[in-house]
Order: sequence, then structure tokens, then C-alpha cells
Amino acid sequence: MEGNQQQRQAAYMRNGLFNQGYLDEQFLQLEDLQDEVNPNFVEEVVKLFYTDSARFLRNIEVTLDKSPRDFDKLDNVMHQFKGSSSSIGAKKVKKECTQFQEYCKVGNLEGCIRTFQEVKQEHATLKRKLESYFQLARQAR
Repeated sequence: MEGNQQQRQAAYMRNGLFNQGYLDEQFLQLEDLQDEVNPNFVEEVVKLFYTDSARFLRNIEVTLDKSPRDFDKLDNVMHQFKGSSSSIGAKKVKKECTQFQEYCKVGNLEGCIRTFQEVKQEHATLKRKLESYFQLARQAR
């Protein structure tokens, strides 16, 4: 009985991530690859994303602090980070990455700095939400 309730809670939490715009269909495609042999596949992929993304975020931070600003490099690193975000279905993170790239294209430092804060905030929020979801999903099994 308790397992069923936890499964319903996990499903509700997961649906909320889609309804609130945190995740897109790419996350569903990852879930399709998960099976009995590797029941934690999606969680493992997401953990790898967060490990790799820390490096991207550090590179962007360092490049933003250098003078003169290298907007081409910023755009390139953010493009890589956006691709990585897309691979797990991180919809809001991807949206902020796109906005950051637009500011890079026109050399708008203030826009880059402001949007980078949004990127980091969405990144951290999604991480917290996914950690909670995966914990509940593990308990429901």
C-alpha cells in the first residue's frame, strides 16, 4: 500500500516537472532507454550531466571575469552547455542558455551577466527537483 502511494507521489512529482516547464520530451526519451537491467539509467545520466556542467559553468564564469571579454568563447562554451542540457531535457536551462547566446552575439556584457545568473539558478533548481524526484522514485520501487 505504501509503495503504491510513493509511486503515485513520484508520478505526480515527475508530471509537475513537465507541467512547470522544467523538462521536455528528451527526458521521456531517456526514460525509454531505462529497463530492468539498468533501473537507474536516467538518474546516472543526470548525475553525469551535473558533473560535466560544473566544468562548463566554471569556464563561463572565468571567461566572464577576463578582460577584454571574449564573446565568441562565451558563446561557444554556452553552446556546449546548452547541448548538454538539451540531452537530458532541461527545458528552462536550455531557454536561458539561448538568451545568453543572444547577448553574446551583440556583445551585451550586462545581459550576459544577468542571464548567466538565471542559467545558474535554473540549473540549481532543476538539480534539487530531480534529486527529490529520483529519491522518491527509488523509494517507490
